[in-house]
Amino acid sequence: MAVQWALICHGLITLIVVVSFLCGQWPIFQGTPISSIHRFITFGAYQYFLKFVGAVFGDKGTNSILSVEYYCCDRPNPILQIIYLAILGSTYCTIVKTSFQYIPGYYLSGVHRYTSLLAVAIGILLFLLTSFSDPGTVTVDNVSQYLSVYPYDNVIYTKKECTTCKLPKPARSKHCSICNRCVARFDHHCGWMNNCIGERNTRYFLAFLLWHFLLCMYATVGIGLVLAGRLKELKIVYILTVYYGVENSFRSLAPHIVQWLLGSYDTQILLMVFLAIVSLLLAGFFAYHAKLCLTNTTTNETFKWQDYISWQKKLHEARASSAALKASINGMNGERKPRENKCKSFFKRSPLENTEAVVKNNVYDKGFLHNLYEVIFPVRLRASNSHTKSKSG
Repeated sequence: MAVQWALICHGLITLIVVVSFLCGQWPIFQGTPISSIHRFITFGAYQYFLKFVGAVFGDKGTNSILSVEYYCCDRPNPILQIIYLAILGSTYCTIVKTSFQYIPGYYLSGVHRYTSLLAVAIGILLFLLTSFSDPGTVTVDNVSQYLSVYPYDNVIYTKKECTTCKLPKPARSKHCSICNRCVARFDHHCGWMNNCIGERNTRYFLAFLLWHFLLCMYATVGIGLVLAGRLKELKIVYILTVYYGVENSFRSLAPHIVQWLLGSYDTQILLMVFLAIVSLLLAGFFAYHAKLCLTNTTTNETFKWQDYISWQKKLHEARASSAALKASINGMNGERKPRENKCKSFFKRSPLENTEAVVKNNVYDKGFLHNLYEVIFPVRLRASNSHTKSKSG
């Protein structure tokens, strides 16, 4: 029984750590233990470690750690790519080792031995496409085209020059400090891909997220069907009801079946829990990025709009406060007004509530069909195709 409890605790701790690490900064988790764990994992633990290294090894040890940090976080490196391949490879090998011996089974045919390998291969192909494709690097040759395709909205994008590349900076582009290049329709720099996500490879990134969500769901359901097949083949329900006198109802049988599964197939259960958690996280990431694509917004623009709206709200509030203060001073210097009814003054709106709402006006949103078309067929791809046609004509 201790083994079963250990597995349950392991699964819960894994779930909390994974969710805290990946989602702890989401607004829904603010002020919760999830947010605190996220801060500790991503910042607090590292700071304590730096202090420990500094106390034991001095400045030389601290500088060594900081140089490793610079390489891992501020320069292109394949560390997370290797980790991804290691996770994918070890998970698939574990499934092969623990579950393929039961395929074909009661619910699964032998074809799943080959379809699973094909599914993993497609996942790796999408990973390679996203990692090594050009995200849409702005160069001397294509900068004029990007300038004409993406007009400045004069709100979050204005006409300027990239101080590093010394090129006109097209709207929606950003200079990535890690890759040291300007990327058109910049979304974010993805450490897992060791590449920027931009105008030319957003479609591969979305396909990668969707496919890996489906892959994790396929593996979870497949392992579940393997276990259900073992339950049927070994006639566990029959043995429990006939030989052990357990009542033939879900409520009575469930605890015994769960105990049997945890005792006999603990590795498969752990894999199912892990894959189910990862699939939910991938579903959330895919839904978020799909929403951005359908509204023709990028992650970078989301943060820019948040900063702009926050700044405008503070500006409007400051103006309203200034106007209210000015009116109050004028009232004190002018004629004495009749005393206002307390009930009316209680329900009177504050001048700050009368400030106009700041509205996000995304000039790049041209309807979800056009937005989707822009992601699937990037500007540069369409331009090269039309250039080829004009040459052949």
